Amino acid sequence: MVERFTSAPIELPPPGHSFARADLIFYGLDHSSASFEAQVFLDSRGVDRNADAGHRAYAGAFFIFGHGGCFGDIGHCDVPAERDPFDLRPPHQLEPAVRILTVTDSVRRLRERDVEAAKVTVIARTAGREAADVLAFDKIRLAAYA
Repeated sequence: MVERFTSAPIELPPPGHSFARADLIFYGLDHSSASFEAQVFLDSRGVDRNADAGHRAYAGAFFIFGHGGCFGDIGHCDVPAERDPFDLRPPHQLEPAVRILTVTDSVRRLRERDVEAAKVTVIARTAGREAADVLAFDKIRLAAYA
């Protein structure tokens, strides 16, 4: 887990491509530890751990309600590797989460400046606004919808 993640440049919609909405989609988010706010920045040069919603690259935030660690019996917090498609029970409480952050305005501003690709920086902040090592996810992707 980390307090800050910066992606490789993510390709933005090409010039002339009109889109009604753009979303950053975070897959496989770990929510087994503390609750946190993930502040997201696009075209993130100059973003450090003190950056906040007033920074020019700020695109938005999402929140994770964390479980605060495991207090159950041995194996209680182990997410099953496979699940039977006919299993009607709710998913395991620690199954990785997905979060969608709408970033339409931020992407449009970057395209107006002829930016073709942008790095995404995510800073995780726990209670008290402190940056903390609670951020972990598998993949991030930008989706633009016509």
